[in-house]
Amino acid sequence: MASKKPDTLETLALALELMRRIPRHAKVSTGELLSQIQGAGFERDERSIQRLLQALTQRFDIECDNTSRPYGYRWKPQGQSLMVPGLNRQESLLLLLARQHLSPLLPPSVMRAMDGFFKQAQANLAPHQNAHREKEWLHKVRVVSETQPLLPPQLAKGVLDNVTSALFDNHWLEVDYLNQKDERKKTRVMPLGLAQQGPRLYLVCRFDGYDNQRILALHRFNSAKDSGLPFERPDFDLASYDGEGHFAVGNGQRIRLQFDIDKGPGRHLLESPLSPDQNVQFTPTGYTITATVQQTLLLDRWLNSFGAGMRNVIRVPINKEGGDKS
Repeated sequence: MASKKPDTLETLALALELMRRIPRHAKVSTGELLSQIQGAGFERDERSIQRLLQALTQRFDIECDNTSRPYGYRWKPQGQSLMVPGLNRQESLLLLLARQHLSPLLPPSVMRAMDGFFKQAQANLAPHQNAHREKEWLHKVRVVSETQPLLPPQLAKGVLDNVTSALFDNHWLEVDYLNQKDERKKTRVMPLGLAQQGPRLYLVCRFDGYDNQRILALHRFNSAKDSGLPFERPDFDLASYDGEGHFAVGNGQRIRLQFDIDKGPGRHLLESPLSPDQNVQFTPTGYTITATVQQTLLLDRWLNSFGAGMRNVIRVPINKEGGDKS
């Protein structure tokens, strides 16, 4: 009897996981549930999930729509559902906002594993749940782009899954991609970080045999494969790497920047400084601004955007560190 206890506990955990992911106001197929629980770490085939679902329909208020394939499961309208843990309306709102803004940076396997929670959150904010204010909030807030909005580039099938899998598990990644010169490269890289810049996703990595960081655009990948081979993650911090200006198309060069700017366009710099050490001197027509920043293409574009409203631009190099995009 003792030898069967782990299997019994695992089956119980799986049953709870399935019941938590079965919605009330929609239907979910066996295949969708299989994908979700596999993303949660359970190793089962579709047939075993079907058998367990059949057993659950006999013991709980769960119904199976077998009128057409794929069969769908849901809690009966008046049945007592099981939510472990239950989501209140505020938690549901937070979860849907998180999905809206963080989904590009989460592994697809995590998104699939969370699908049951997202459906529960949507059901909790349905009109009949008296969640009008929470649902309205989703249409009252938005992250607004400072540049011309662009549609995200298409990613090759399986690329995001394999990139995030290798990044999550610290596995070497085998990639086939086009560099900025449209040269096709096949190599093995050490994934270190994933960043979203506007609508695009970039992988920070090290090529096999090198110790410097490179940035690869995911939309230029023809394919990516998680090798399953682990590596020891180096001392690398993505936030610091971003702070050095690498994602703004720079090489880590820090400068002491000074310029004169008219009062109208320059006023926002009093509210949102360029750097913690920014210094402002008032002039008859505006301001003289001095700040320590990274020399990047993004900075050049920003400076040029002011036209005649900005004058006497001076850049004094402070130091230089390596890094570039491929």
